[in-house]
Amino acid sequence: MGSNIISTLGAGSGIDTSSLVSSLVEVSKAPQEQRLDQKKESLDAQISAYGTLKSSLSELQNVLSPLGNNDTFNARSVAFPETTVITPDSLDADAQTGSYQIEVTQVAQAQSLATSTVSDPDADMSKSGTLTIKFGTWTYDGSDNPQSFALNDSKSALNIAVESGDTLNDLAEKINDEDSGIQATVLKVGSDYQLMLTAPSGEANALEITSDDASLSEFEFNASNYASVTETQQGEDAKLKVNGLELTRETNSIEDVIEGFNFTLNKASVGENINFSIENDKSVGEQAVRDFVEAYNTFFETANNLTGFTRDEDNKVVRGSLATDSSAKLVINRVRDMLTGAVPGLSNDISSLTNIGIRTQIDGSLEIDEDDFSAAFKDNYDQVEALFATQVSSTNSNVSVTVGSYAQDTVAGTYSATVTADPAKGTISANAITATGFASGTDDFSPSLDTSAGDYSFKVSIDGTESDTITLTGTYSSAEDIRSELQTLINGDSKLKSAGAAVDVAYDSATDSFSFTSRTYGTSSAVSFTEAGTDIGGLGIATNLTGTSGSNAAGTIDSKTAFGSGEVLLPELGSSPYGLNLTVREGATASGSFSITFTHGLAGEISNLIDDFLSSTGTIAKREERINSDLSDIETDREELETRMTAYQARLTSQFQAMERIVSSFQSTGNQLDGLNDRLPFTASKN
Repeated sequence: MGSNIISTLGAGSGIDTSSLVSSLVEVSKAPQEQRLDQKKESLDAQISAYGTLKSSLSELQNVLSPLGNNDTFNARSVAFPETTVITPDSLDADAQTGSYQIEVTQVAQAQSLATSTVSDPDADMSKSGTLTIKFGTWTYDGSDNPQSFALNDSKSALNIAVESGDTLNDLAEKINDEDSGIQATVLKVGSDYQLMLTAPSGEANALEITSDDASLSEFEFNASNYASVTETQQGEDAKLKVNGLELTRETNSIEDVIEGFNFTLNKASVGENINFSIENDKSVGEQAVRDFVEAYNTFFETANNLTGFTRDEDNKVVRGSLATDSSAKLVINRVRDMLTGAVPGLSNDISSLTNIGIRTQIDGSLEIDEDDFSAAFKDNYDQVEALFATQVSSTNSNVSVTVGSYAQDTVAGTYSATVTADPAKGTISANAITATGFASGTDDFSPSLDTSAGDYSFKVSIDGTESDTITLTGTYSSAEDIRSELQTLINGDSKLKSAGAAVDVAYDSATDSFSFTSRTYGTSSAVSFTEAGTDIGGLGIATNLTGTSGSNAAGTIDSKTAFGSGEVLLPELGSSPYGLNLTVREGATASGSFSITFTHGLAGEISNLIDDFLSSTGTIAKREERINSDLSDIETDREELETRMTAYQARLTSQFQAMERIVSSFQSTGNQLDGLNDRLPFTASKN
């Protein structure tokens, strides 16, 4: 039965026009909708395929990471015997190979000092002033009492300000906050408490403690006052023999005897020799190369399935989702081309994979020729390393080159360079020493110079930071003693330490004067005296001294003016060698023109290429953006199709409604004609 209005009223054609319209619309819509569905399915498959391609590239890049690390090719192995005398801690890549014999004759120990006991460590000590703690070496009398102290000027002095209200715990905390290596601990001894100070291990790290206030005298440990402090352990160096050579070290953690091999001394064992050897471990580098070949073949198989034609289990040809995608094929071809070509910047006999027996097969995969591969690792291991890992070098022994943060964009190659100005540190020379008792031409004072009786205070500015007031208060028998004290006190100043500013103090016997040199290079490096006490002038220190500021290194790299900052030279921004950092030492100008060479290595070149492909502006991202744009267009096309079909349905409905009205009109007219003859006049009917 018809569902239109006219049919419902019992008139019209009796045709189900609503169903007919729907069918006509569906017939018109179906092929267009199918086309959009197929296009969307294809685009979705491409997006998924690109996700697989990106994942495969990332996995290949992960394998490249160790391959591009020089440490992989400098791996070492150590054959170390079981022993309780020494514990091997770590073996670095590039450790010094060889056979070694070690005998431990003494282990290092730290000096420990214990102060007088107190009943409450949180009670106000009722003390104030400054405790000065210095590092150095004690000489003892026959009863192990401290007799004389030789200052260790490589360590800065500590100035601990004790304030009214401070407790013993507060004092310990202040000492620990200095982060000097001194460990301050408040220990409970019976029912009382005492402060234990433990110095860093080593004979030259023992402590001398003085104060500027009598209330703090019970914490003093020096040649003239040590009665209130007990030295529970003296500082001693570790002593050992390495292949017969006698050595001493401040600590039992030995890191600088055998390069790259760190070990700990546990106990002395005179006469016991520990024998071991450190050897090259080429197997680590070899395995890294094999892992790369395997990873590339996996990548290539995945990529080939995505961009080529394969057969499924039923032997039917299956076209990859990216078989017609030129961008995907470009990515794969670029990686393949890099594997078959020479590594940029290399001029060795080994400059490509084929030189070490890794060759491309007909199907595009890599295969290892074991004979050539083994020969390369055996005879030309250094060149194998250079083939894969980053290499950087300089022909100027006073210029070292390192890889900076932007080295990814550095173009591999050899570049000419010159250093036109060595870097310099700020320095100032004091006047000649005129203090009473100083013997000109020597460094001796006779009698000793007692600085506690005068005003031997000063302030110094280093690299733009001014110190607090620094005061000499000791008694000195030589200029060397004063030099060491000046360096220790200056570098121990809290303001200078916070700013990272420090000096090296030297004494010149030819001029009977001290000089003060900043430890930093560059135009900001400078030393000056801003205040000088009445008596410090006798040691040549004055505010009217004229110093010399430091200067930056200067030169050219790749025939372009380099940027100098302190001892560092940087290539011109955007130039081919930009990303390399040159560290210039004094004397570099004497070498004239020199060259620097840089290569990313095969691993670096491929990794950089993958980075470009995977970047937010790379080939893959642009292609995915285009595909997503096409997907958005499909949704727009669907909306437009729906709009057209709605209009088409409305038009058909209108047309059929018009037809129904015509048919209804015909039916009405027919009904009106029924019995017309009987109603006509003058018409007789037969009986």
